[in-house]
Amino acid sequence: MNPEKKLELILASVQSDRGNRGLARDPADNLFTATAEDFQNACQSLANTHAFRVSIFTGFCIPTTQPPMFETDGPLGTFFLERAFDQLSGYTEIQAEEPVIQAIAHARRLVRRKERTLFDTPLTHTICLERVGMAGDSKRYSMRGLEVSHLHNPRITQLAERSKPGVISIGIGDGGNEIGMGKIPHETVVANIPQGDLIHCRVLTDLLIVAGVSNWAAYALAAGVFVLRNLKPHQDLFDSDQEREILETMVREGPLVDGVSGKQTASVDGLSWDDYSKPLNQIREILDS
Repeated sequence: MNPEKKLELILASVQSDRGNRGLARDPADNLFTATAEDFQNACQSLANTHAFRVSIFTGFCIPTTQPPMFETDGPLGTFFLERAFDQLSGYTEIQAEEPVIQAIAHARRLVRRKERTLFDTPLTHTICLERVGMAGDSKRYSMRGLEVSHLHNPRITQLAERSKPGVISIGIGDGGNEIGMGKIPHETVVANIPQGDLIHCRVLTDLLIVAGVSNWAAYALAAGVFVLRNLKPHQDLFDSDQEREILETMVREGPLVDGVSGKQTASVDGLSWDDYSKPLNQIREILDS
């Protein structure tokens, strides 16, 4: 199977709307079709950059929990990218609120992983992974239309929303309200996403990857770079059992919550583990083919 076909299959594996959010309500014009080539271009950009350095912004706070807590979608994918980029000779720095940083730190200890020293490696890319962004009224909203601006560190948010000359920005989202969704026409978001007129993030990135779950896009992005560099990831990377163990640790130690249920459970966006892990397992099979 050639690399182009593998990338096509990898993207297809993560672009299903299992959460019924309306990502592809209009079959001809939706959040998946709006930036159809961006996934391949994002993979190519990283694969073609020797010793890339990536700053990942993540963390989405759920306003309905008491107290408000950060969700599992985003941090889990961020830690996956950190491990994958390490294998790809890349450098990663993570920008997030303290509960997310704490959850990732415990995950590192679980897998006995140390952070790589950045030295003077210049920043080449930023990735905003499930990071809420500014809507048309300059506020930031949850999928349910609740304002969450005040729940996020303003310094981190401003850094995430600011473009940097010479640095490629990649947005990853699954609902229309995340940084990067400004690349999608407003009318497309409105036609597909409930409350899209209110929540649509107008902040754009150079490239945008939309998936059924944002963490899935992180798995796909890492896999795409491995494909284009003709490298095989370590066996423990695309391992659903280890991914579940990491998630359990993050939920317990962050603590983090499921973004749909608001409960402190080892789940993502209300999906059962079997449903959630299907794309991860499919990507593993594609990489092995």
